[in-house]
Amino acid sequence: MSEKQASERAQQESPQTVGFLLVPGFALMSYAAAIEPLRAANLISGQELYRWWHAAPGGKPVTASNGVAIIPDGGTGADRDADMVFVCAGGNPATFDDRSVFAWLRRLARKGVTIGGISGGPYILAKAGLLGKHRATLHWEHLPAFREAFPDITVMSSLFEIDGTRITCSGGISALDMMVALIERDHGRQLAASVGDWFLHTHIREGMRPQRMDLRYRLGVADEKLLGVLRAMETSIETPQPRAALASRAGISLRQLERLFHRHIGHGIHRHYRWLRLERARQLLRETTLPVLDVALATGFASSSQFARAYRRAFGEPPSLTRMSG
Repeated sequence: MSEKQASERAQQESPQTVGFLLVPGFALMSYAAAIEPLRAANLISGQELYRWWHAAPGGKPVTASNGVAIIPDGGTGADRDADMVFVCAGGNPATFDDRSVFAWLRRLARKGVTIGGISGGPYILAKAGLLGKHRATLHWEHLPAFREAFPDITVMSSLFEIDGTRITCSGGISALDMMVALIERDHGRQLAASVGDWFLHTHIREGMRPQRMDLRYRLGVADEKLLGVLRAMETSIETPQPRAALASRAGISLRQLERLFHRHIGHGIHRHYRWLRLERARQLLRETTLPVLDVALATGFASSSQFARAYRRAFGEPPSLTRMSG
């Protein structure tokens, strides 16, 4: 679409209505990064391109993860006019099980409303049966549990996915990138660039960019051989690779690889690998209903007893207690 066509379209069409369903514990940064670009688009263009409303389960004030409360316009009992509705969720979205909300979202979808999820929101869309054959993404913290719970959904490790009438976003400031992309789609590149500039966001990222910081910066590691091994470990949780195989992958001896780990990571290969697997296990315990044995097998342990012993040593509590507190 040319800039002239976008301008003419904006003048001819009525404003797009965007709904935000705020789930208790939603991430305030993700929500703000999604709604503020809409306000900026209106202000910069001098037109009401977007209008919005808020809903919350039960229609009562809803509290974000940092304690800030927002008063919604209402609950999810009544149908509302909208072109797009975004579910904003954080915390542990796997525990959200309000069937009336799921039914409300499905009604909106049947009416042709574009349904989106931000941060943990896509988890709720999946539980409502709304992702189906669509590509989806969500915050990296929820990805392992999501893949276990919904193996038939194509889930990406991207910043955001715009797939027809389903839009999903990993959260954080990536919601700003997503909204700028939607503004560009609907009203042209010039307005989208102006919105990004308004928020000092000088480099708008494409949806397929990775969510997480590169390991070299996240762990402060520059050695390429060690980085290759660390990446292999993070992608081989269910079937851990033997230390000798990791050393062979790096093209060095096992003794040299151990020295690299101690120098740059602060401990040996085995300890680091075990920690990665136990962290993944803790996420699965909190965000899925998988039996403890299945969690153990999904994180490379041969039995539930072996897993339970290692888990208690690492976190000071049995896996069952983590599940109860999650």
